[in-house]
Amino acid sequence: MDCSVIPLSHPGPHPLSLISTTDFFYPSVDDPFTQGQIGACNVLSDMYALGVHEVHNVLMILGASRDMDPKSRDIVTRKMIEGFTDLCGRAGVDVTGGQTVMNPWPIIGGTAMSVCAPSDFIMPTGAVPGDVLILTKPLGTQIAVNVNEWRQQEDKTNWNKAQGVITLEEAFEAYDKCCESMTRLNKNAAKLMHKYHAHGATDVTGFGILGHSNNLAQNQKNKVQFNIHTLPIIKKMVEIDKVFKRWRLEEGFSAETSGGLLVILPAQDAQNFCRELEELDGKPCWIVGDVIEAKQNNMAKIMENKRILEI
Repeated sequence: MDCSVIPLSHPGPHPLSLISTTDFFYPSVDDPFTQGQIGACNVLSDMYALGVHEVHNVLMILGASRDMDPKSRDIVTRKMIEGFTDLCGRAGVDVTGGQTVMNPWPIIGGTAMSVCAPSDFIMPTGAVPGDVLILTKPLGTQIAVNVNEWRQQEDKTNWNKAQGVITLEEAFEAYDKCCESMTRLNKNAAKLMHKYHAHGATDVTGFGILGHSNNLAQNQKNKVQFNIHTLPIIKKMVEIDKVFKRWRLEEGFSAETSGGLLVILPAQDAQNFCRELEELDGKPCWIVGDVIEAKQNNMAKIMENKRILEI
C-alpha cells in the first residue's frame, strides 16, 4: 500500500486514522526548482492514491551536496527548497519542518501526513470484475529524462545513437511533457475518486505500470485479474527503448517519476471521471485496462495485443 494507515485512540465519537507516507529523490532534471517541485509532487501522490486530497502536514527531507562548491550548493539547495514549498503551497499544505543533512548528491523529498475519518480515504482493496482501470498521466518519464541527459553530456555516444529515431526538437518536446507531468498534482484525481465511487488506486512510480498494477491486484479482497490493454506513452519514447533495449517500456517495467494514479472505477463511471478530470487538469487521462475474475492468483498482465497511444 502507498501509505501507512494507523487507527488512533482518541475520546471522540468517530474513528480517526493517521495516514502518512515518506519518499525522496536524487536529481533527475536540470533545474533545482523543478526538482523540488517533483519531490513534493511525488510524496503527495502517495496520499492522493488513497483518495486523501486534504493533506494536513508535510515535513521536508533535504540533502545538501557536500561535493559542490559552497556557492553552487547554496543556490541549488535554496532553489530545491523553493520548488518544494511552492508545490506544497499549490496543494494547500504547509511545510512545517523537516531534516537536512550533507550528502554527496542533493536529495529532496518529505513526509506527508493527515488525520482522516473513514470517509476521507479509500482503501485500495475493493476491485470487482467489470471494473476498469484509469491512468491519469502518460508513461515514459524515465526515458525522456535520460535522453535529455545524453543531449548535454560531453560523450555523445548515446545521444548520437538516439538521433537515429528522435530529433532535437522532439527530445525537447518529450522533456517538457515529462517535466509537466512530474510536477502536476494528482489532487483533482483524488477528489474525483470519491465522486465516482473508486474501488482503490495506486500511483505509478518506480516499479513501472506492471509492477504497481500487480501489487494493487494482489491487495484486492476479491479474486481479480487486471488486464492492461492500452499504454499512453510520451511520443518517441517507445522508439528510444527499442534502440537501447534498457527499460522494457512496452512490457510495463519502465520506472516512472511522480507518475499518474492508476484508479479502479466502476465501468459506468469511467468516462465521466475522465471527462471531468481533463476539465480540471487540462490534460487527458485514459481507460487502460479491465478487471476480470481471476482463475487462480490475483495478478496484472499487459495484453499481447495492447494499444500504444503516443502522447
